[in-house]
Amino acid sequence: MSDDELRDILTRTKVIALVGASANPARPSHQVAAYLMQQGYRVIPVNPGLAGQQLLGETVYASLDDVPEDVDMVDIFRQPDAVPALVDGALARWPDLRTIWMQIGVTHAQAAAVAQAHGVDVVQDRCPKIELARLFRR
Repeated sequence: MSDDELRDILTRTKVIALVGASANPARPSHQVAAYLMQQGYRVIPVNPGLAGQQLLGETVYASLDDVPEDVDMVDIFRQPDAVPALVDGALARWPDLRTIWMQIGVTHAQAAAVAQAHGVDVVQDRCPKIELARLFRR
């Protein structure tokens, strides 16, 4: 994916469902969520073990199905074998979803192809925190 495509995604995105959110400030998913919020994004945490709790001022939901509003991006902090079900669920939940973002170390070619066939942009093996800092000097 080109830098221009990444810039476009990060500029148009406003609401992110972050799957695999952690309450532990030392975990990358917590740090990324906090950073994205500082940059003005609304980040909705998804983690079944924390469902109903507050994380960084937002209610945590057990699954994507439980998120009560539309999102622009699903950011995945899970093992690659979990990606197909997450992509299928996200596409079913949000027909107008714009982006599936898989964090560093997370790739799944088949799930990416499914999302792309639905017109969804897919970013794999990258971090939006790193890309924001690199592309926008934030």
